[in-house]
Amino acid sequence: MRSDDRPLTGRTALVTGVSRRKGIGYAVACELAALGASVFTHHYSPHDADQPWGPDDLDAVHAGVDRALQGEAVAGHAGADLRDPEQLDALFDTARALTGSLDILVCNHARSGGDGSILDMSAGTLDAFWETNARSTLLLTRRFAEQRGASAPGARPGERVTRTAAADPGTAPKVIWMTSGQVHGPMRGEVAYVASKAALAGITATVGAELLDLGIVLNTVNPGPVNTGYLDPESTDRPLDELEALRAATPFGRWGEPTDPARLIGWLVSPAGSWVVGQVLTTDGGFGLQ
Repeated sequence: MRSDDRPLTGRTALVTGVSRRKGIGYAVACELAALGASVFTHHYSPHDADQPWGPDDLDAVHAGVDRALQGEAVAGHAGADLRDPEQLDALFDTARALTGSLDILVCNHARSGGDGSILDMSAGTLDAFWETNARSTLLLTRRFAEQRGASAPGARPGERVTRTAAADPGTAPKVIWMTSGQVHGPMRGEVAYVASKAALAGITATVGAELLDLGIVLNTVNPGPVNTGYLDPESTDRPLDELEALRAATPFGRWGEPTDPARLIGWLVSPAGSWVVGQVLTTDGGFGLQ
């Protein structure tokens, strides 16, 4: 294999939400491993146990990531409830210890299910989605950024960090957040989920600008409707006739597959995608154009 086929050789990635072989997180972890990265994966199976599709075999998940590794790259994994800041910090420290540094952070984890309409909302429901999807992503990103610097002593909150040298976009550390399609149309019955994901999309430019001062590149990806099991007839909680009509109307006649957004993420965190900074990118196979 040519060296340019492994553009992430020597780099280490933390990918969260990798607990199912049908999931986007698993596809991303395998993609980054295939591109040469060492990969540390996070999982939280209790979430999947509450979903119609149920949990996967974690040993098989980890074995699949291991098989995708190239050269001397290594893999590790740990479980954590990212709503708990102490578990979040412990996860980050363990992941960084895999090789001594973290160069890529992909915040793929998400809470889904148990949502509702605006009439169903309670403080507890909103907080649960916020803590899982938005707050934990921001806290993980803060830990990632702290590797590159911190506010100067006596600096006021929000005061800009002075860049000491031009950053090399090809080798800059990369962060990927995941949002949803809430800006393209309504997502009925998912008010808490949409609110938490919209927060990430809305703050991408602000955090992206701050991270850029530290030489870190942030982008946010909306993967569109990807079938991670929730669109399968035997495990979906949505009307089958409605789903089939929607699928048939898509430009390519199929739902997205986990490898579709994974390829975009692999490109974004590689040198080839380094000129894309602070963007919210949709990869939905034209779903939003139908």
